[in-house]
Amino acid sequence: MLRGYFSKHKGLYKSIKNLLGFYPNNIHLYLLAFRHKSIAIEIKDGVKNSNERLEFLGDALLGSIVAEYLFSRFPLKDEGFLTEMRSKIVSRVYLNRLALKMGVDQLVQYNQNAKVYKSIYGDTLEALIGAIYLDKGFRFTRKLILERIVKYYIDVEDLQNQELNFKSKLINWAQKNKKSIFFDAKELIAADKQRYFEVTVLIDDKALGSAKGLSKKAAEQSAAESACAILFEGSSEG
Repeated sequence: MLRGYFSKHKGLYKSIKNLLGFYPNNIHLYLLAFRHKSIAIEIKDGVKNSNERLEFLGDALLGSIVAEYLFSRFPLKDEGFLTEMRSKIVSRVYLNRLALKMGVDQLVQYNQNAKVYKSIYGDTLEALIGAIYLDKGFRFTRKLILERIVKYYIDVEDLQNQELNFKSKLINWAQKNKKSIFFDAKELIAADKQRYFEVTVLIDDKALGSAKGLSKKAAEQSAAESACAILFEGSSEG
């Protein structure tokens, strides 16, 4: 607390305390967590000092903690139900809504003249989780997610009734509005020899959303989710 009082970043110290209930140890992790790639500086070989690496870490942590929570919360539900519920909670659209509810959007640093999607806030929330883990450790991060995020911001019962099958939703919308839709999938090999898929959603031959995944199905869902976020933003269909 004293470190934050005398720091040039004391505003961020206070904001994190108000947002999450604690003072950071390493404020630079949080500065990085809130830095979008649109304002990041290239460090080496195309790698920028943005929040993308922290986002990767936070995504993995959130997925495992949510999975454990659901496993305990629903002892009589099968694997299919648990998988679907976890997918809903960690989806781009839901995390973006969650970040807005929490006020994460007030701290994101980005180039306002650059083209960014609203998922920037959900992505930043994941980066923030990654920063908390590196700063405070796993036990602290797990407790914070369960007691300060899940408890206060996630209505699990309501979420059970929400339809978040984005591919089906997008196909139904296209049929209803007489639009052509095509999921352009490419199978690629990463530098570490890992096979993955890159899918782009084409609406009337116009690219609307794209995503990568270890399976074609996962990449299609993520790409459809991205497209839905653009199509239905601010509408009653979203």
